[in-house]
Amino acid sequence: MQTVLIAEDEPAISQVLKVYVAKAGFDVVQAFNGTEAVEKFHSISPSLVLLDVMMPGKDGWAVLKEIRESSSCPVIMLTALNDVNYRLDGLNSGADDYISKPFIADEVVARIRAVLRRSDSKRTDENVQHFGSLTIDFTAHRISLGSKDITLTPRDLSLLLFLAAAPNRTFTRDQLLDEVWGHDYDGSDRAVDLSVKRIRKALAKWPSSEGEIKTLRGLGYQFVTAE
Repeated sequence: MQTVLIAEDEPAISQVLKVYVAKAGFDVVQAFNGTEAVEKFHSISPSLVLLDVMMPGKDGWAVLKEIRESSSCPVIMLTALNDVNYRLDGLNSGADDYISKPFIADEVVARIRAVLRRSDSKRTDENVQHFGSLTIDFTAHRISLGSKDITLTPRDLSLLLFLAAAPNRTFTRDQLLDEVWGHDYDGSDRAVDLSVKRIRKALAKWPSSEGEIKTLRGLGYQFVTAE
C-alpha cells in the first residue's frame, strides 16, 4: 500500500485530509511542523508528500529543498497564498503540483492519484536494477531483498545507491566522503567503514554468490556483482 505523508500544521485541516486520503486507500502519516516532516520523510520513505508552505520551524520551501537533495518523491504543495508567483516558485523548486486553500478534499485525492500516475509513467526499467535477489530502485530510493524491504539510514542508503550505481568500480574512502558526505565534511573517514558495516548487516541474507560490498585493503570499497 502506498503511503502519503501529510505535513500540515493546522490539526483540523490535517485531520480532514487524513480521513479522505485514508478512505481512498492510502496509508497516512502526519507531521505538524517542518522539522518533523523531514524526519518522517526519511524514516518512512513515503510515496507522496502533501506539504503545507507555511509551517513553524522549517517552512515548506525548506522542507521541499531537503527532500529534493536526496529524492524525487512526488510533492504537492498546499498553501493559502493564491498569487501565481508562489505557484511558479513551488513548481520551479521541484514541486509536482500546487493546491490553494481552501480546497475540496476529493480534489486533493484526485490530484494525488494523478501525480502518482505521472510519477509511475516516468519510471523506466533502467531505474530498477536487480542483483540476484537484491533489488534497488534508484528513483524511489528503495531497497528490497527478495520480498522484504530493507530499511537503512538516509546516509547508509545514499552510500549503497552510490556504490551500486557503479558496479565493480573501486572508490577510496576520500572519494566516498566527498560524494556521499559532502566536501565540507570534516569528520573521520571511519564514518565510511561504519556505514559499510551497517549496510552489510542489513544485507546479511544476500548470498555472496550474487554480490557483495567488498573491501580492497589499501584501496577502498567496491560493489561487486556476479558475472
